[in-house]
Amino acid sequence: MNRVLAGALLAALVTVPVFAALKQGDAAPDFSAKASLAGKETTFSLKDALKKGPVVVYFYPSAFTGGCNLQAHTFSENKEQFDAAGATIIGVSGDSIERLNAFSADPQYCAGKFAVASDSDGAIAKSYDLKSGSAPAGMKDTRGVVVDHALIERTTFVVAPDGKILATLSSAADKISPADHVSKALDVVKTWKSTH
Repeated sequence: MNRVLAGALLAALVTVPVFAALKQGDAAPDFSAKASLAGKETTFSLKDALKKGPVVVYFYPSAFTGGCNLQAHTFSENKEQFDAAGATIIGVSGDSIERLNAFSADPQYCAGKFAVASDSDGAIAKSYDLKSGSAPAGMKDTRGVVVDHALIERTTFVVAPDGKILATLSSAADKISPADHVSKALDVVKTWKSTH
C-alpha cells in the first residue's frame, strides 16, 4: 500500500501544470554537472555534447521510481536509434551521484548506455524554468529506499547543435507518458537529422 500511495503522490507532483518551461526556439541554458555513466562518475557538459549533434536533455523526478524506471529503460532500448541520428541523451534529476551510479549501471534502467546527471541543488532545472518540490515525507523508491531529494517535473528538451530548443515535451502540459517522451524525442532528432 505504501508504494501505491507513494506512486500516487509522485504522479500528482509530476502532473501539476507547467507554468514557464522553456519552449521551442528558446536558447537552452548551458550546464556542466556531475554525472554517472555505467556506474562511474563523470562530468557532463552540454556545450561539449552539442559539438557532436543534438542533445536530448530529459528531466525526471527520481531514479528507482515507476515512471522514471520505465523512461530510462525505454531510452536505453532505443539508444542505437538516437546514435544513428547523431543525438546524445542525458537524464537530469535531483538524485545524488551515489544513487545515479547504481541507476546508470543497472541493466533494467539505463543499462550503462547513457549518462544521468545530478542536479542536487536544482540549479539546472531552475535554469530551464522547471518546477521542483520536496518528495512526500517517507516516500520510498522501488527498492524501498527513502527518496530524500527534490522531485523535478518530467520534461524533455531536444536541443539543436546551435543551442536552440527544437522541442519541449512535458508530461504535465502535453499529457504524455514517460515512454512517449522517448518516442517523441526520437521523432524530433530523426526529423532534424533528415534535414541536416
